[in-house]
Amino acid sequence: MKHTYTISGMSCDGCRKNVEKALNGIDGVQAKVELNPPLATITMHSHIPTEKLQKALTEVGDYTISISEAGISSHTHGESTVQHDSKKHSRTNAEDTGTPGKYYCPMHCEGDKVYDKPGNCPVCGMHLVKLPEIVLSTKYTCPMHPEIIKDKPGSCPICGMNLVAMTPTDSDDTQAYNDLKKKMVVATAFSVPVFLISMMEMIPNNPLFNIMGIQYWGYVQLLLTIPVVVYACRMFFVRAWVSVKTWNLNMFTLIGMGTSLAFVFSIFALFFPGVFPDEFKTHHGTIGLYFEATAVILTLALLGQLLEARAHSQTSGAIKELLKLAPTEATIIKDGYDQKISIQDIVAGDLLRIKPGDKIPVDGKITDGEGSIDEAMITGEPIPVDKQTGDQVTSGTINGNSSFVMVAEKVGAETLLAQIIQLVNNASRSKAPIQKLADNISGYFVPLVVIIAALTFVTWAIVGPQPAVVYGFINAIAVLIIACPCALGLATPMSIMVGVGKGAQSGVLIKNAEALEQMNKVNVLITDKTGTITEGKPSVEKVVATDYPEIELIQYIASLNQYSEHPLAQAVLNFAKTKKILILASNDFQAVTGMGVIGTVGSKKIALGNRKLMEKVGATVAHDLEHQIVAEQKLGKTVSYISVDGVARGFVTITDPVKGTSGPAIKELMQHGVEVIMLTGDNENTARAVAEQLKLSSFKAGCLPEDKLKEIKHLQAQGKIVAMAGDGINDAPALVQANVGIAMGTGTDVAIESAKITLVKGDLQGIVKAQKLSHAVMKNIKQNLFFAFVYNALGVPVAAGLLYPFFGILLSPMIAALAMSLSSVSVIVNALRLRAVKI
Repeated sequence: MKHTYTISGMSCDGCRKNVEKALNGIDGVQAKVELNPPLATITMHSHIPTEKLQKALTEVGDYTISISEAGISSHTHGESTVQHDSKKHSRTNAEDTGTPGKYYCPMHCEGDKVYDKPGNCPVCGMHLVKLPEIVLSTKYTCPMHPEIIKDKPGSCPICGMNLVAMTPTDSDDTQAYNDLKKKMVVATAFSVPVFLISMMEMIPNNPLFNIMGIQYWGYVQLLLTIPVVVYACRMFFVRAWVSVKTWNLNMFTLIGMGTSLAFVFSIFALFFPGVFPDEFKTHHGTIGLYFEATAVILTLALLGQLLEARAHSQTSGAIKELLKLAPTEATIIKDGYDQKISIQDIVAGDLLRIKPGDKIPVDGKITDGEGSIDEAMITGEPIPVDKQTGDQVTSGTINGNSSFVMVAEKVGAETLLAQIIQLVNNASRSKAPIQKLADNISGYFVPLVVIIAALTFVTWAIVGPQPAVVYGFINAIAVLIIACPCALGLATPMSIMVGVGKGAQSGVLIKNAEALEQMNKVNVLITDKTGTITEGKPSVEKVVATDYPEIELIQYIASLNQYSEHPLAQAVLNFAKTKKILILASNDFQAVTGMGVIGTVGSKKIALGNRKLMEKVGATVAHDLEHQIVAEQKLGKTVSYISVDGVARGFVTITDPVKGTSGPAIKELMQHGVEVIMLTGDNENTARAVAEQLKLSSFKAGCLPEDKLKEIKHLQAQGKIVAMAGDGINDAPALVQANVGIAMGTGTDVAIESAKITLVKGDLQGIVKAQKLSHAVMKNIKQNLFFAFVYNALGVPVAAGLLYPFFGILLSPMIAALAMSLSSVSVIVNALRLRAVKI
């Protein structure tokens, strides 16, 4: 049996080798480990618990292993495929990255790992952020009588109390913000008087000295600082300890070290002043205390966390807007009557009435009536789309002024809206390759800052003016406080989160951050023709017969295609219906990839397809017939040969108009340096006509799936960054091979699953949007990284006292704390600018 697991904690190829060696050291295990994505494919003779695998990894490093694919893994055993339940293997912290009610670290310390409960990241100490969840229906209950559950708010029928929502209305982000806000009030209330008392020596004839001596005011400062340290800002010390214990050093390490030094020094100086030399004493003969520095620095750091929490909640605004699209109720037609039901109670096959202004609750098809649907929230297109009976409608879109009846086809997590939200969730938490640079630097950053702080203290103590040791102590604390690796760590994920959300609102669904980064580098676009460049809704223009009854040919090809779901087959069947032709039984049906279909109708062997199919079945084609077919192809039409018992008896002409958006999109892509190549299974003449109409860079006709794959590999071997756009099952291999696979949202599920980017509306204009978005996001990330690098490059030397010999300027640790807090906020605010980018 074979299992696929996710490995967390690997950062280099050495880690990969360690993990692979450890797993292969287990009896009965053959493992192959990949670094990107971090997966282990394990073949085992008999079932081995995940705990045993985890034990082997723990012995060689800080690695964790879990079942991949959101907790469900498929494995093969013999000829059968078995679904494996991860609940038997999962650890306390669930790995199901798509499960609502889960929490993740915004720094992505452990990749896609999520947690069951809120709190702080065990690696870096950052506050965990809740994954947005789709609340399909809100239930209400009584606080006193939990057995009372209602669909609507109101009063409890037993005690009369107001019913409350069973699902909290405040998000966890809001709760975290409110908690920080309360602590900020406490910290400010105690820090301000500490600061004022510390300034008392600067005020001549200060009346406070009449109340008690200056040395006693030190005890007051200590008492006022304790609530700030122990309650309001305790989290900084807890996170600092966790960061040291796990050796994932970060901004909390520096804050904890700096304020701890100041606080402990002040306590020691307050109770044991006699052990300090005279240079530590003020002109009053007391030791300089730094309770005010401790309290104010922690309060300013808390302010930074407060501002960051507020800004961070806005980065997931696009997801929250998508969540709002899901209605909580729907109108079902039952026994001829309309009645309101919870959206959770809808099942496939239910008939739903959609009234003017209603949000469409689930995916389905109109069965009676028509509507003008606003799909802007899904496709990004502002113009409503007219829908008729038989047309598909999508959850979350809004009906216009008419009423219609629809049948539910996809409900719950199967709806397009639910899948979009899930995709955005996963993508916004994935890592872009550019983030590796920030991660690598962050690993060395904190130890380097600590070394610089130590050198600062030593240098000032040796060559600084008196009191040199005091100057050294203060400047060392300033160095520790001003350095902010948090800004460096947030630079990429904040931009990715906002960018992915922006794309979703514009109908561009991005599977992971790597695809978003790669899209900015694409210089070749490979595109299919049918359904990508063209509408993908072919219709039969005519059937031409030579020396054979036309009606019989139509009957043969319609009967042959009656069980096929291919768009061309449907076009033939629709044409036969308009002619009111009787469909006959067919046997031995076979679809020949890239060529056409063959089978038996009655006693006749029928083949319908291209020239290659005629050669495959050995059909003879008359010269006059070939001449007619070529003439049609040169007009840009798709032509299929019809053979009966090994003789080509005619052809069917099928038209599939070019999408109106294809031309402008291709032109804009080429203006931006992207070479556009069309690879199609259609014939040379038809392909040439379309290529000339759209002025493509080049094209290749008669391509089988393997031909598209070879062409992409050939271009990649030349150093090209290739994007592939397609919509069919036959495009799946090419979509996977391309640097960026782009699926039309109107295409098959296989194509969408194989692609890294999906265009909901399904036209090439979406690729232009994806390219513009990629460019904007990468530019934003580079700006953030620049801010973070430059900030630290300038801030640390200034804090160390570099400007003092020239301008007499020293940086107060309190000012350093404010600057440190604002640096992270500035990165997030810059990322939020992406919401206004026009794509």
